[in-house]
Amino acid sequence: MTVVVPIGSTKPAPEAQPERVGVLLVNLGTPDSADARGVRVYLKEFLSDPRVIEDQGLLWKLILNGIILRVRPGRKARDYRKIWNLEQDESPLKTITRTQAEKLAAAISDHDHVIVDWAMRYGNPSISSRIDALTAQGCGRLLVVPLYPQYSAATSATVCDEVFRVLARMRAQPTLRVTPPYYDDPDYIDALAVSIDAHLKTLPFRPELIVASFHGMPQKYVDKGDPYAAQCNATMDALRQHMGLDASKLLLTFQSRFGFDQWLQPYTDRTIEQLAKDGVRHIAVVTPGFSADCLETLEEIAQENAELFKHHGGEQFSAIPCLNDSDPGMDVIRQLVLRELQGWV
Repeated sequence: MTVVVPIGSTKPAPEAQPERVGVLLVNLGTPDSADARGVRVYLKEFLSDPRVIEDQGLLWKLILNGIILRVRPGRKARDYRKIWNLEQDESPLKTITRTQAEKLAAAISDHDHVIVDWAMRYGNPSISSRIDALTAQGCGRLLVVPLYPQYSAATSATVCDEVFRVLARMRAQPTLRVTPPYYDDPDYIDALAVSIDAHLKTLPFRPELIVASFHGMPQKYVDKGDPYAAQCNATMDALRQHMGLDASKLLLTFQSRFGFDQWLQPYTDRTIEQLAKDGVRHIAVVTPGFSADCLETLEEIAQENAELFKHHGGEQFSAIPCLNDSDPGMDVIRQLVLRELQGWV
């Protein structure tokens, strides 16, 4: 390396320090409190997003403000209280996402000019607040990591929408990168298989089959071109091949439908109910589309669907944890981040 010495100086010019790089992990969101008020604030932000509910016309606003935000917060608050992290007074999703960020920071600590942070698309900490914090620490480059293995406009795209809104008001914008979906990434598929196998070995029973439940989506969104369903199918094809299971032993279903439109099928709750009615007595359920356990996995799957299965004749039901901050799960995030940071670190 050639060192340029200024005229009249006997000392070499100091080497330029690497520009700081911010890495921002982003998950969907959570209420700030497990009560009706906290849930109402969260639902209003979430359901007012045109990426989530595309028709934000007058009829929807009347339904949202006149019915949903009056009735649903109390009921969902009760569900949140079933899974709430009482020690830290927050949802498990917030606890886990924070821990993922902390473990990622430790895993890439040899890159001392990289700063890792985390945010929620809806709720707190907000994307805006964390980008402001990263740029205040001198991060001239920003890698945004939407923690969704499968892309959809209602998840990954709305993260980008919010990031772009934040950058639009900045005079000095950081250089931006966004990680791609990792639905068929070999590290991700292997981590799922390792996680499933490890959990099954802890059970006192052998499941007759495994149900893989992904978050649902209105069918019309897919008809308009959203790649989400195709990527869910690609995940399942890769996972079945990796585990040596066919479609009858590793089922694909979709959960959490909302409203009256047709959603992606088969539906998780109806599938689980029918399995019990058909004489299946032992099942396990995995949720590969969620990077961290949350209301939809801990309450809807592990409690509601477990009760549904047993009510209709099923005997043993086990919900397999998400990858969360496990070693295999963190390896997926670490590899994804390091790959996308190439040229910056």
